[in-house]
Amino acid sequence: MNSTRCSRLAPLVVAAALVLSAVAPAAAISVSKDGVPGEAKVGSEVSGSVTLTELYGDYEQWTLRGETELKDVTWTVTTFDQAGNQKSKQSYDGQSFNHSLSLDSGVSEVKLTVKGTVPEVESYTYDSRPAFTFAELTQVRQGGNSNTFRTVSVDHYTEKSEQARNAIGDAEQAIDDAPSGADTADAESSLDDAVTAYKAGNFQLAINLAGKAEESANTAAKKAQQSQQRTTLLMYGGVAVVLLLVVGGGVYWYRSQQQNTSKLR
Repeated sequence: MNSTRCSRLAPLVVAAALVLSAVAPAAAISVSKDGVPGEAKVGSEVSGSVTLTELYGDYEQWTLRGETELKDVTWTVTTFDQAGNQKSKQSYDGQSFNHSLSLDSGVSEVKLTVKGTVPEVESYTYDSRPAFTFAELTQVRQGGNSNTFRTVSVDHYTEKSEQARNAIGDAEQAIDDAPSGADTADAESSLDDAVTAYKAGNFQLAINLAGKAEESANTAAKKAQQSQQRTTLLMYGGVAVVLLLVVGGGVYWYRSQQQNTSKLR
């Protein structure tokens, strides 16, 4: 390759390098959960912790911001050095907090504990369980730039909503278990109405409709099974009649042959 061509390519190589460096993925803060519940009842008190490591992959100094939908919240931030020794422990009240971190402080690990009361469900969906934000963690850089690097969600429910959801699940199972040929149209209609009632927050109606759907599905399944049994009995009866005709015909033929033989003698 001649020098003229190399000189033309050099700016392109530099530009490509700059583009790649601009889009290269930033080092991620490592987050692990400890004791965070998968689901919780509305109004109950819950707590859980997350541990942050690899804190300074992007910046040597930044602010940890935490936000939650829990009520009556207390955040506890405990920091450790590389040897695992505790360096500090500080608590914050409220649905959000800010805590400064810097490489110079010697902090290499943060344990964040969240404790609060499970909020009400704003809207109910059936395909996916209602959930709230247990903790949303954001890295805030000096100057205002921020990056939300982890959101922890927890399902929440009330006693009645869980009863309704379980009743709908039982009805769905009854419909799925019905044998082929069972007329489950009425059951499916009641099930759809139950899901609609659940989404509207009318849980007692949802429970009643789901029970109706399950009963209808079981009735349809029983009728289908009885019909199948009758069909099977008729089939077996037909086979028996055919066998009797075959056997009877065979006996008749055998006797007629015996009589013909006797006449010949």
